[in-house]
Amino acid sequence: MGNREDLLASASRCLQEKGYGRTTARDIASGAGVSLAAIGYHYGSKDALLVEALVEAMGRWGDTIGEALSAAAEVDDPQERFVRAWDAVRDSFAEQRGLWTVQFEILGQLESLPGLSERLAEAQKAGRLGLAALFHGKAEEEDTPEDLARGVFYQSLLLGQAAQWLIKPELAPSGEEYLRGLSLVCGDVLGGLPGGEPVGAAVGAAAGVPGGAEG
Repeated sequence: MGNREDLLASASRCLQEKGYGRTTARDIASGAGVSLAAIGYHYGSKDALLVEALVEAMGRWGDTIGEALSAAAEVDDPQERFVRAWDAVRDSFAEQRGLWTVQFEILGQLESLPGLSERLAEAQKAGRLGLAALFHGKAEEEDTPEDLARGVFYQSLLLGQAAQWLIKPELAPSGEEYLRGLSLVCGDVLGGLPGGEPVGAAVGAAAGVPGGAEG
């Protein structure tokens, strides 16, 4: 690897081991075996390098969770597939605690990091489309309004699940709990399906929700 790649790898290790706030430029440079000046030359600043390391780490997480979701994709029933997928995501947090901790740490400091919020915003769309592809078993992302809408939904569920897991792992919702909530909310918001069948009843059957959205 060249100096640029070595710096990125070192920054990624530092994020996992020390977090964002406690990682210094010297830590990264030392871990990469390069001079401090190399950080500015290749990335502009330590903060810009750390954000790039975070974006890359999330990409690796996506590859890992994609393998787990591929097993769920083989299930024919869409509701059971939904449940298994979200259980797999929840189980992934234990091995990636540092990654999720640092994400929330960085989000809390964006106002004091000019320009970095824009870089993360740039990664948002790709992340959303990637999630839509992952949860629908697609090999490639499709940039359509429908896939972007799905990605926004999945991203919101993902961040909520991660935050609750970080507070206390037992608090993180399971796939069954997400399916039950989806059933109830669909029934409340959308009412019924064409033909008169309540959305909550249709979606909630596999989630064990008597009467769908009712109750």
